[in-house]
Amino acid sequence: MDRPMRKIYVAGHRGMVGGAILRQLQARKNAGEALTLITRTHAELDLTSQADVRDFMMSERPDVVILAAARVGGIMANNTYPADFIYENLMIECNVIHQAFAAGVRQLLQLGSSCIYPRDAAQPMAEDALLTGTLEPTNEPYAIAKIAGIKLCESYNRQHGVDYRSVMPTNLYGQGDNFHPQNSHVLPALIHRFHEAARDELDEVVIWGTGKPMREFLHVDDMAEASLFVLDLPQETYSANTQPMLSHINVGTGTDVSIGALAQMVADATGFKGRLTFDSSKPDGTMRKLMNVSRLADMGWQAKIALKDGLQETYDWFLQQETVRS
Repeated sequence: MDRPMRKIYVAGHRGMVGGAILRQLQARKNAGEALTLITRTHAELDLTSQADVRDFMMSERPDVVILAAARVGGIMANNTYPADFIYENLMIECNVIHQAFAAGVRQLLQLGSSCIYPRDAAQPMAEDALLTGTLEPTNEPYAIAKIAGIKLCESYNRQHGVDYRSVMPTNLYGQGDNFHPQNSHVLPALIHRFHEAARDELDEVVIWGTGKPMREFLHVDDMAEASLFVLDLPQETYSANTQPMLSHINVGTGTDVSIGALAQMVADATGFKGRLTFDSSKPDGTMRKLMNVSRLADMGWQAKIALKDGLQETYDWFLQQETVRS
């Protein structure tokens, strides 16, 4: 018996994660799965507008909503625009989740961030560390907004019996990333800097901190696959591995690398031949941020793309975009 046609709305399809999810859904559709994929650009639909989101949901009536839209950025962006980060993300989550429910959407997947966990959470960070301590001050407004998204999903599940799920990825990278030198995350920022240093044949690249902090990185294609894996889980399987008040699931690789080792990998990928200097007068930040991904592994999913391979692929994509821009 053929499965009925499903209408899936991907919010944030022009972002790194939303774009990867859309590519995988399109591949499923091309392979014969009965899917109607719905997208809107920001110009077409402002997700911070309650009225606009209500009208959209009532008109389109999707069966499934994937909420990958968010205001995101690195430490500098979070410090510079804290009001924008908390306001926009809260509004997007409230509007999309509530208006999806009002339009009869029974299944929703919301994407969050590992920054929801306390700054000093035990490593690796398990799902039950949520709300057990003080958040990292530099991105607290963003983290609070993403925690609110988790609790929105949990609350609608408890009160209305819908199936709204949340996945919390570790640091992501890959095609579609933001490589802005000030507003990007650490890995794309390093790619940009080392690319320019290699191009200009510089002798040295200076990196903030000691290089000792450990970080975990997940390729965006793995994140997209994990998101759809969680979305496709039968409700009884998902419920058996979560709790009504602890319904989010970590997504990561379960392994980490030092910033120093990461910088050397980026140098190798970009062809930079100079020396790496670490400025220990600059802050290191949290010394380790590693996700406990045992819950997702127990359900049958593990990351596949090795960091070295994914980094080279990401740099190749970055070069393609540089060629297009030039």
